[in-house]
Amino acid sequence: MAEIDLLFTPVSVPIRDDTHAVVASQRAHRMAAQLGFSPVEQTSLSTAILEIARNIVKYAGSGEMVLVALQDEGRVGIAVLACDDGPGIADVDLALKDGFTTGRGLGLGLPGARRLMDDFDIASALGRGTTVIMEKWKRT
Repeated sequence: MAEIDLLFTPVSVPIRDDTHAVVASQRAHRMAAQLGFSPVEQTSLSTAILEIARNIVKYAGSGEMVLVALQDEGRVGIAVLACDDGPGIADVDLALKDGFTTGRGLGLGLPGARRLMDDFDIASALGRGTTVIMEKWKRT
C-alpha cells in the first residue's frame, strides 16, 4: 500500500449547531477548490459534509469533523472524519437505506452522503456514538 501524504494541516471543526455544519461545509469547499477539484466535485463534497454535520447536530447534539487533504500516488483527495458521542445508530444498514428516518426528515442524509463520496464508512455503537469516514478524490 502506498504512503498517503498530507498536503495541508488537518482542519478541525467542532459541530455544535447548524452554523458549525455550514462552516465545515464551506471549509471543505474552499480546500477542494485550492486542490483543483471541479465545481461539481466541490459541491458534492460540501453537500455530503453538510448532511453528516447536520445529522450530528440533530441526533447527537455535538461532535467534531476533521478535514484532511491527501495525496496518494499522484491522486489528490480530501478525507473527512466525523465523530460524535451521541446515542448511536441501532441498525446502520437500515439507516443507509433511502427513506429510513428516525426523525422528521426524508431519510436521505446518510445514503445521499454515501453516494456523493468516493469512499464511505460508518461505525456506530448504541450509547457510544457514531464515526463516519469519507473520502473524495479529484478526477483527473
